[in-house]
Amino acid sequence: MNGNKILGLVILAVGVVLIYFGWQGSESISDQVSEAVTGRFTDETMIYIVGGIVAAIIGGFLLTRK
Repeated sequence: MNGNKILGLVILAVGVVLIYFGWQGSESISDQVSEAVTGRFTDETMIYIVGGIVAAIIGGFLLTRK
């Protein structure tokens, strides 16, 4: 396994963890109230979710690249 694949695996794992924390944050009482009032999640939750998706895509790209 070369360096790019290891890096891709690490970035993919970090992305999955960030998505998990973002999802858990979206289920919190304070985030539910914020969503009910403003119609969207808090900025912190969105950063976790979007950052996790971006990291997972980059990690998956590095894993599949030759």
